[in-house]
Amino acid sequence: MFTGLVEALGEVRDIAADGPGSRLTIAQPHLASASKLGDSVAINGVCLTVVAAGDETFAFQAGPETLRRTNLGELTVGGRVNLERALAVGDRLGGHIVQGHVDGVGTIARRERQGDWEVIWFACPAELNRYLVSKGSITVDGVSLTVVDVTAEAFSVALIPHTLAATTLGFKTPAATVNLETDLIAKHLVRYLDGLDWARVRGQ
Repeated sequence: MFTGLVEALGEVRDIAADGPGSRLTIAQPHLASASKLGDSVAINGVCLTVVAAGDETFAFQAGPETLRRTNLGELTVGGRVNLERALAVGDRLGGHIVQGHVDGVGTIARRERQGDWEVIWFACPAELNRYLVSKGSITVDGVSLTVVDVTAEAFSVALIPHTLAATTLGFKTPAATVNLETDLIAKHLVRYLDGLDWARVRGQ
C-alpha cells in the first residue's frame, strides 16, 4: 500500500530483457541503499518488488502484463520516474490509499499555466470516468492528486509548484502517457451498486 506522495525521482539506468518481461535498474542512492530484497516500491505508480539493491541502484522485474497495461514499457535509459516506498505501519497517510495497481493509461491533453501553478487536463479511458468526481482522489503516475473537473473523456488537476518540481508531472509534455489508478473506495462502491437488484431495493 502507498499514499501517492512521491519520495524521489529516479533515473532509469538499464532496461534488459528478462524472459517475457523486463528487468529495470533504477538509480536513486537514498532509496536504493535503504531498500532490501522483497521490498515493494511504486515506480510511476506501479507496485514492483525489489530483486536487487545496492548503494546507488536497485532493480525490479516487470512482467509482460505490467508492460502492456502501464507506461513502464515506454521507459528509456536516462528517463526519470516517480518513486515511493510502501507505507509502513504507523506512517502518516498524507495522500490517499493507493494500491499500486494501475487501472489504465491516460495521456496529457493540455497544460494551462497559472502563475507558479499549473492545471493539467488528462484524457482517460471512458470506463474510468465513472469513478471520478470533482474533489475526489486520483493517482497519476503514482502522484496522489485531487480532481478539479470531470468531462465525458477527461479530467483536470491543479498542481502546486512543489509537485511540478518533485515529480515527472513537472516536465511531461502533451500526448505523454501517464498511469492512472482511481480511488479504491469509489471502485468498490460502484461495484456494489452495480450488483444491486434495484427493483427489489425499491420494493417493487
